[in-house]
Amino acid sequence: MYNRQNLYFSDASAAAPDAPSSNPAVSGEEAKGRFRVVNFADPTGVGSVDSPEAAPTEGMQNGDTVMSETSLHSSTGGQHHYHYDTHTNTYYLRTFGHNTIDAVPNIDFYRQTAAPLGEKLTRPTLSELHDELDKVRPLASPETTDLNKAPAFRFRLRLLLLVADFDSIFCASKEPFEDGFANGDELTPAEEAAAKEAAESKGVVKFGWIKGVLVRCMLNIWGVMLFIRMSWIVGQSGIALSCVIVAMATVVTTITGLSTSAIATNGFVRGGGAYYLISRSLGPEFGGSIGLIFAFANAVAVAMYVVGFAETVVELLIGMDAVMTDEVNDIRIIGTITIIILLGISVAGMEWEAKAQIFLLVVLVTAIFNYFIGSFIPMKSKEAKGFLGYDASIMWENMGPDFRGETFFSVFAIFFPAATGILAGANISGDLADPQMAIPKGTLLAILITGIVYLGVAISTGSCILRDASGNVNDTISSHLMANCSTAACKFGYDFSTCKNEDTCRYGLHRDFQVMSLVSGFGPIITAGIFSATLSSALASLVSAPKVFQALCKDNIYPGLQMFAKGYGKNNEPLRGYILTFGIGLAFILIGMASLIACSLVNRCFHAVFVLNRKNPRWRPSFKYYNMWVSLAGAILCCGVMFVINWAAALLTNVIVMALYIYVSHKKPDVNWGSSTQALTYHQALTHTLHLSGVEDHIKNFRPQCLVMTGYPNSRPALLDLVHSFTKNVGMMICGHIRTGYRRPNFKELATDQARYQRWLLKNETKAFYTPVFAEDLKQGCQYLLQAAGLGRLKPNTLVLGFKNDWRDGDMMNVETYISMIHDAFDFQFGAVILRLKEGLDVSHIQGQGTKHIFAFILSFVVVCIPADKKSPTVPLNVSDQRLLEASQQFQKKQGKGTVDVWWLFDDGGLTLLIPYLLTNKKRWKECKIRVFIGGKINRIDHDRRAMATLLSKFRIDFSDITVLGDINTKPKKEHMAAFEEMIEPYRLKEDDMEQEAAERLKNSEPWRITDNELELYRAKTHRQIRLNELLKEHSSTANLIVISLPLARKGAVSSALYMAWLEALSKDLPPILLVRGNHQSVLTFYS
Repeated sequence: MYNRQNLYFSDASAAAPDAPSSNPAVSGEEAKGRFRVVNFADPTGVGSVDSPEAAPTEGMQNGDTVMSETSLHSSTGGQHHYHYDTHTNTYYLRTFGHNTIDAVPNIDFYRQTAAPLGEKLTRPTLSELHDELDKVRPLASPETTDLNKAPAFRFRLRLLLLVADFDSIFCASKEPFEDGFANGDELTPAEEAAAKEAAESKGVVKFGWIKGVLVRCMLNIWGVMLFIRMSWIVGQSGIALSCVIVAMATVVTTITGLSTSAIATNGFVRGGGAYYLISRSLGPEFGGSIGLIFAFANAVAVAMYVVGFAETVVELLIGMDAVMTDEVNDIRIIGTITIIILLGISVAGMEWEAKAQIFLLVVLVTAIFNYFIGSFIPMKSKEAKGFLGYDASIMWENMGPDFRGETFFSVFAIFFPAATGILAGANISGDLADPQMAIPKGTLLAILITGIVYLGVAISTGSCILRDASGNVNDTISSHLMANCSTAACKFGYDFSTCKNEDTCRYGLHRDFQVMSLVSGFGPIITAGIFSATLSSALASLVSAPKVFQALCKDNIYPGLQMFAKGYGKNNEPLRGYILTFGIGLAFILIGMASLIACSLVNRCFHAVFVLNRKNPRWRPSFKYYNMWVSLAGAILCCGVMFVINWAAALLTNVIVMALYIYVSHKKPDVNWGSSTQALTYHQALTHTLHLSGVEDHIKNFRPQCLVMTGYPNSRPALLDLVHSFTKNVGMMICGHIRTGYRRPNFKELATDQARYQRWLLKNETKAFYTPVFAEDLKQGCQYLLQAAGLGRLKPNTLVLGFKNDWRDGDMMNVETYISMIHDAFDFQFGAVILRLKEGLDVSHIQGQGTKHIFAFILSFVVVCIPADKKSPTVPLNVSDQRLLEASQQFQKKQGKGTVDVWWLFDDGGLTLLIPYLLTNKKRWKECKIRVFIGGKINRIDHDRRAMATLLSKFRIDFSDITVLGDINTKPKKEHMAAFEEMIEPYRLKEDDMEQEAAERLKNSEPWRITDNELELYRAKTHRQIRLNELLKEHSSTANLIVISLPLARKGAVSSALYMAWLEALSKDLPPILLVRGNHQSVLTFYS
């Protein structure tokens, strides 16, 4: 829809009459180029020049400040527009000594279209600064027209300016597609949603690095592992290996934290957390596959944490003999009630959720301090249960491992999920006031604090608690046996060897998961800490999963999930995502598969770490403490440990990720985020192209690389389809387009068309490049393309033309140019291919019917454009156009069981044979058989056939038949000769009927004319073309395609009219025919 709200025009006198120019020295020529914005779309008229009462804005006081129309467009799409005058004219006068429309660097120029941090401003375009003055002031000179006093003229002027751009916006019939802009300027669904968010961002709750990242990460990293499993890990692994396990997990998470920090500071971060970072760094394929699993795993993690909480509550109920039904169903009941309460907190808003997290952190920290304080207060009543206070002998005894049914890696697998909560802060990136500062600082500090606490707990529990204790105060040792006792318990008068040997001990690091409650100063506080750890982790996952999923749905990677992209309230809360996460969590709670949940969670974390540790080639992070090789090592470590822990689950997760990756790659979402995948693809392409340039061409690697003179790619579909059939996945195709004209070339339009039609080729799955050039004529343009098209070894080697069917109807100089293009191709050592369809090739005059516009001229200046009704019937095609349209589509269909007839009359290096072979290897031509026709003598037919069969078998080319034409040199029929003479009659010079000087003048002015001498000299060759046409009609009239050697004409000896007549006589009234002539260098070989 045409929505141009501002137009500009020259107006040196637009300033208030009483406002003198601030720079009298400005030249009159410079003054002519000044223009200002007129907002004629404002329905109120406020601020418009039509309103004499409207006060001029500050930036317009002296008429010297220029504002482009695009600079007034805000990113929010609102009705208000800010007049941007590049820091006001006074600033420029002070900075440069004179006023200028050239803008100085400004951060607002570099914002994205939907930047939520401020208005997007657009700097003056290069055209506004560079184009000639008459292009921006097309109608009237401001020196002669006072626009402030001529409202009627101004109205007509604006309408004419509107019409000036009409053709490029509405009436471009050559436009090959209707799905938006070609240059990627349209807003993606995510950008539109972000723009809407930006417009409604007032009152949004944003968190700092402590409340938003540090608190959440610490709560997730500590978790229930700290209070229940850490003492057991020390009992199994010992103090030393426990510290190693904690250190390994901390190293992995620190490397991931460094990578996350680097990615987060490599550009502005929006909502979506880990998904946003992955997708914008590695592209939608990685982001879409990892993001979906990441969101699902967070939803499943809610169930794991809630089940952990419910199990703790049920244990307390069992201790108090207050079980409701049975243990399993009590877990389900308590879990369901808990997740409903958590859902209510989440739906209430991020502010309430943050307050809940702060409260839970206070409880958790209190519980940690409670444990450490209690560990320094040994009590006699606790000694029988294994808590004897800090002692070197206990520490030394617990220093080494004592694995009982476990291994180092199995223990590490149990601990590692506790350390992977580092993404809890990044996952709410959209709710952070400054994600680039908050994510690195909060994440890394959380890793440091929690790592120290885990190490402290490991050393503390191992230094004051025994591995095995019975809890029986009578398990003491007599004084006379104490000398033979070597355990640490003996030092305190206890002997727990009996229960250890009989496996009846109920306390100690190995036996009691609640040992930290025993050690603590007040046991119920530890229970409160367990509740806090589980509930905080569950709440964080319940918030993270919907926000990550919402960001994924906004990007429309999976179209069927877009309903979950909708947000509600000032914080754009994903209420639908909350309900979906609640449903997934509740399902897993009712199933009660806690171990499966943990496994899924571990694999999710490993994959997130692995992906985040990838190097981004366009790397400019403000966070400098990052090294690519360290991150690579971390990724390898994560991947290896993932398979060591549970190879089956790891393999399954990889398969799911790969399947999602393939799906997203196949769908090709219409997004362009400038990902490192794109940069890597470019780098590899450039590297391989340069490497290829240093390798000499070899005959075994020859492939047709075609420069196809299609014009606009959609104007000659048959030519495009046929060449694409034998170059797809084999060679290269460049669609050349020579644009000529007497007017000055519009290079901006050329660049726009280049991007536009390249997108059209991609959309139609045509593997080709579109290369337009401006030239004075076709010959010059063809020479440009023959010389400059391609890159390195990726340059065309074959020129493909459409046959000039109308050569006898127009100016013969066009024929001269057409034939010279073929000569130029041979001069550049190109092969030449000409395709002829008897119906023709060019369908450009057919396109666009039914989309014409009706113009009505009203008054002398007003133009009104009314689009035709789309529902009106299209103009019916005449018979010839209908046939042309059908013929243009014939190569898009499967060819069926037919033949491709190869008339290999002259050895051109094998291109005439290679093209049919490549063609019949394609799916559409697979059922067609190759028939070969060669010239020969009647008395040597069998010999020639055997020789050709031997050659084809050595080339490993299948054929169905070989025909030797013994009568190829027979004279053609008289009627065909007479028809040829009649065809060339208008183009003969007839020098015998005029004076020599007059004949020379005529030949110089019309070089295409056929001389009598030339006609006599090449009479035998003329007869051959006519005779070949007779043979073609006899043998190949039913072929799907004819491929025949293109006759050569010596440059400077054969006139263009005669050569064109040869091609006409050879190829007329036949099925589709391809005239081929290689550059006489071998393209086939039978050597290995």
